[in-house]
Amino acid sequence: MELKEPHINTDDANIAKAAHCLKAMSHPLRLKILCILGSDSVCVQDIVDQVGTSQSNISQHLAILREKNILGSKKQANRVYYFIDDARMLQLIEMMRDIFCSND
Repeated sequence: MELKEPHINTDDANIAKAAHCLKAMSHPLRLKILCILGSDSVCVQDIVDQVGTSQSNISQHLAILREKNILGSKKQANRVYYFIDDARMLQLIEMMRDIFCSND
């Protein structure tokens, strides 16, 4: 019995979307933000506290990630919470965290 390779979709639109997302994620600070978020919803101030830079700097990077449809946000009272809004992106971030952010 011959095993078939799974079909990989190399459609130009999918490749372009992947490149678009990876380019947005490739900045060290944005990647750190994504690693902090993981599968959680985190408010801006908590991200600032964990990253250690200014709120305006974090907000600029969050805006880029939202613009690229990597993050979603929700407002509760006077706080905005950010989360990874795409299951595929979450899977990719989890894999990167396992590979690059583990203590092994």
